[in-house]
Amino acid sequence: MPSTPADPAVAVALAELRGTVAEGFATVNGSLNLLAQRHDQTDRRLDDQAARLDTHDARLDTLDRGETERQKRNDQRLTDLERARWPLPSLAALVGVISLAVALWQAAQK
Repeated sequence: MPSTPADPAVAVALAELRGTVAEGFATVNGSLNLLAQRHDQTDRRLDDQAARLDTHDARLDTLDRGETERQKRNDQRLTDLERARWPLPSLAALVGVISLAVALWQAAQK
């Protein structure tokens, strides 16, 4: 048990000091609670940003691998176009040979 001081002025000063300390602890406790709340909010925001970053990273990986529907359609279109144009060089060579034959035939006729 604490002993009571003999001087009443000391008792009043101690009571005021206890009140001031209690008020200071309450202020510090309130500030600490506010900081904890802000920390929790920041953690949630960081988690949201990390999730968004993971989503974007997955989308970029899909684009890098060429697995989007648009890329698949474009690859198919390119393959179809390449397949459709293959006889053009052969036809050009054939027309050239025929033209040469006609030119030689005309030259032989004169």
